[in-house]
Amino acid sequence: MKKLFRRTILFLLISSLLGVAVIGITYLVLEPDLPDVETLRDVQLQVPLRVLSEDGKLIGIFGEKRRIPVTIQEIPEALKLAFLAGEDARFYEHPGIDYQGITRAVLSLLTTGEKTIGGSTITQQLARNFFLTSEKTWTRKIKEAFLALKIERELEKDEILELYLNKIFLGYRAYGVGAAAEVYYGKSTDQLSLAQAAMIAALPKAPSRINPITSPERALERRNYVLNRMLELDYIDEGQFSAAIDELDRAYYHGAIAEISAPYVAEMVRVEALEILGQEAYTGGFIVTTTIDSRLQTAANLAVSNGLEEYDQRHGFRGPEAHVDLPENATTSDWAEILLPHRPVSGLEPGLVIETGGGLALVYLRNGQTQALSLEDMKWAAPFISRDRTGKEPKTTEDIMVPGDIIRARLHNDGRWKLGQLPEVEAALISLDPRSGNIKALVGGYDFARSKFNRVTQSRRQPGSSFKPLIYSAALEKGFSVASLVNDAPIVFEDSELERSWKPQNFSEKFYGPTRLREAMVNSRNLVSIRLLRDIGVEYARDYIERFGIERDELPANLSMALGSASLTPLSMARAYAVFANGGYLVAPQYIRSITDASGREIYRTLPSTICDDCELEAVIAGDSEPEAERMKPELRKLEISSGTPDDDGIVDRSRIQVQQPAPGDNFAEQAISPQNAYLVRSMMMDVVRRGTGVRAMELGRSDLAGKTGTTNEQRDAWFSGYNDYLVTSVWVGFDNHEPLGRRELGGRAALPVWIEYMAVALAGLEDRPPLVPDGLAQARIDPETGLLAALDNPDAIMEIFQVGRLPPMQETNQGGDQDVPSEEDPYESY
Repeated sequence: MKKLFRRTILFLLISSLLGVAVIGITYLVLEPDLPDVETLRDVQLQVPLRVLSEDGKLIGIFGEKRRIPVTIQEIPEALKLAFLAGEDARFYEHPGIDYQGITRAVLSLLTTGEKTIGGSTITQQLARNFFLTSEKTWTRKIKEAFLALKIERELEKDEILELYLNKIFLGYRAYGVGAAAEVYYGKSTDQLSLAQAAMIAALPKAPSRINPITSPERALERRNYVLNRMLELDYIDEGQFSAAIDELDRAYYHGAIAEISAPYVAEMVRVEALEILGQEAYTGGFIVTTTIDSRLQTAANLAVSNGLEEYDQRHGFRGPEAHVDLPENATTSDWAEILLPHRPVSGLEPGLVIETGGGLALVYLRNGQTQALSLEDMKWAAPFISRDRTGKEPKTTEDIMVPGDIIRARLHNDGRWKLGQLPEVEAALISLDPRSGNIKALVGGYDFARSKFNRVTQSRRQPGSSFKPLIYSAALEKGFSVASLVNDAPIVFEDSELERSWKPQNFSEKFYGPTRLREAMVNSRNLVSIRLLRDIGVEYARDYIERFGIERDELPANLSMALGSASLTPLSMARAYAVFANGGYLVAPQYIRSITDASGREIYRTLPSTICDDCELEAVIAGDSEPEAERMKPELRKLEISSGTPDDDGIVDRSRIQVQQPAPGDNFAEQAISPQNAYLVRSMMMDVVRRGTGVRAMELGRSDLAGKTGTTNEQRDAWFSGYNDYLVTSVWVGFDNHEPLGRRELGGRAALPVWIEYMAVALAGLEDRPPLVPDGLAQARIDPETGLLAALDNPDAIMEIFQVGRLPPMQETNQGGDQDVPSEEDPYESY
């Protein structure tokens, strides 16, 4: 018996030694291939690109993986305990491998025949997620065990748990608990209930197959298992357990939660970030801060939406979007299914007409509400015949809709739902700071999901009369004054290319004879503009207008340019008008302010244009100083970035990003036209607002506004571009297919209301500040009929402003006039 005992002991000892030897040899063989776990200390997880407004509000997220990194201190205790209960209850006790857990897993497999309990610890899972693959081989399992032991020696337990909870895949492109909380519940981790925390902790086993969206029943079973384990481990008490078990799970997919809607800006940033950073833009955790003002962007969105819907309703109701045969005894579930393909657009909710009669229409909305619309709520809905004609005003709700119709409705400020309609017409709005070029608001169309075509930057349309201020500026530079007379009379040009005559005319089809330039601008006289361009020369005008940032090749080499026949983007028009607004400087529009990496280090910054009237820029090159350096052209001063790419394991190595800091100094804007020229054109455009085609803008009650309407042939394009010292805003309205807007849809009717609604918000609280008169201008009394300096006894004389040295001649004194008038009296005042 003693001999058997000794042999047993010897056998066990030899077996143990052999086991240790085998493990040691195995470690020595595999150790050279094991990665350095020290890299986990500086690991950079793949985090998507985030786009923010200048005031820090989220505009958009781009990236294949959604991840919101959280520190271990930010993770609530209930969520940590839920993961420990579901994955590794002895996490804070074992050295990386849990021998008890492995034993339990083996016994469970032997007794049940199913793998219901996993043997891998959180540390092993971390090793697999960061360094290994998911292949089911003994080699991988052994490497995983060795790595787990190595990780435990190098890192603290909380460091391991933090990495694990941020790295793990939890379904629906959500990586880490921060992203999972947002994806499934639209919450941050600290807002999760105990039941929701347990549901997220239940996901690691099979996140793609067993999650509360794809498989809610199985996910609920797994959640309840986690809660039971938490109760068994005394992490929670009976009361907490019962409340969590009884809690209904309301998980559904939550997209990235944008705080402001600026999808066209977000797409512009995505493209630019990809060019700057390469593919790492989607994974490097970069944050792009734009120049967008969230308050102004929200106002722009609403102004465009309201303006297009008002235009659309002026032209009548085109009928329901669709019609279905309502099944008998249909339930709200049936109605909801019918509306499922129809998504809400810009606040217009899809609705199914379920009953009409008695002056009401009962409509089931996609949001689950049932609303009764009265005839008053749809009184605009006369039948659409053409864009110049509508049918008779409806007398009953049945004239407009019948049961089974799918229509749109909008909730108005008075709390009532009213009939709406998706507009077919499109629009663009761009608003920028004229002194820096920073874009403050941008809307590229009615709905980004409907059309991703950015009409601010991509659509080239004829600006019509809104182009005339550039022609007038060229004429002033050539020697004309705001009081110069140009004949508003019929004119005929022979076009040898088309073998026909061109007979331009005013919109009113009337002619007004000799007209001062100011009055021609105010009343948008086409024939004056054509004669003016002919007098100064087309080629001169093309060269001159290049100063406004418009390429010469974009400008027609004929007199039609005077009527705005060039094809330009709204962004080009806003940039050109900024020259008038800032006193004559060409600024570069920009929408990115800075880019920071995941650590918060700024790696890219644009320098806004700087307007400096009196300063000189000195350059010192190789020890030699020059008295004056040329002003920089208004371009983006970008930092040079050598961007790395993600490693094969998905870890981004940002140590490879090299940043070259910009040289000190300002990005001086180029002087495009003289301050005097800019002021004179601005004074004429201020009169356009006060008493001309833009007079509706006086609703804003300000005296510092200037602008110009624009309408092209057959009303295919409607424009209003206007400004003051604070903002330049251009609005375009039209159809993408160039169809006419309708006979009465001029710039002052289709585009100007959008501009007014936006600027009412944008300028709220800002001082009404008319422009300062620059040096070199003189005010003088002129005869309004001749444009000449008025005699002192002229009772009809009016005041006008001129460049010093360019005053018109004196009007001849009437015969019999008072010869005793002092000849030395100065008829004008110089500023």
